[in-house]
Amino acid sequence: MGNKQEHKVLVVDDEEAILELLKYNLEKQGYEVKTALDGIKGVEVAKKFQPDLILLDIMMPKQDGVETCRQMREVPELASSFIIFLTARSEEYSEVAAFDVGADDYITKPIKPRALMSRISALFRRDSKKKSVTNQITIGDLVIDRSSYTIQHGGGEITLPKKEFELLYFLAQNPNKVFGRDELLQNIWGSDVYVLARTVDVHIRKVREKIGDEYIKTVKGVGYKFSLN
Repeated sequence: MGNKQEHKVLVVDDEEAILELLKYNLEKQGYEVKTALDGIKGVEVAKKFQPDLILLDIMMPKQDGVETCRQMREVPELASSFIIFLTARSEEYSEVAAFDVGADDYITKPIKPRALMSRISALFRRDSKKKSVTNQITIGDLVIDRSSYTIQHGGGEITLPKKEFELLYFLAQNPNKVFGRDELLQNIWGSDVYVLARTVDVHIRKVREKIGDEYIKTVKGVGYKFSLN
């Protein structure tokens, strides 16, 4: 339990019973927990609390989870925070919308606390393993710094949401090697998270919008590679 105490978790849901259930189970596992009953308050609390993980309901009054996630991903201090959506909706389009705004995972209600705690623990374990590798990659005028989740490019600094950064970092670690979508899903999202293959395309597009399209090349019918040419 003690090794989890450094992790902070924010739960945003309009149902008080769910907030209490998750808060109880998370604190029992040693996490520091804060809660919010709507998306607007969630963004406000997240900026101050700077959690390692945000559990975010999609269907909420005032402001839904998708818009809340979009706003959170615009806050540089939250770039490395995990965001997991909690929702009663299992339609594919809401899953696509969730990943499109930078979610890391997607869990449907009713929530099974034990399974959720296991998923969260696996997420943090995987993250700590990634952090043990080289923290900085320099290629030309591109400096990718894993300790701050920032990128120096063309004299300016760019902050990417966690999964976009992980995708760029992974490809840059393996220059000129082509990876298929399934390989990228496995390495970035992990085998215990169900993610649509088009999520990779969405994240690649977003990275290209921020750093230009000269680095990540599409290999038609195969996948993507980080090009040194």
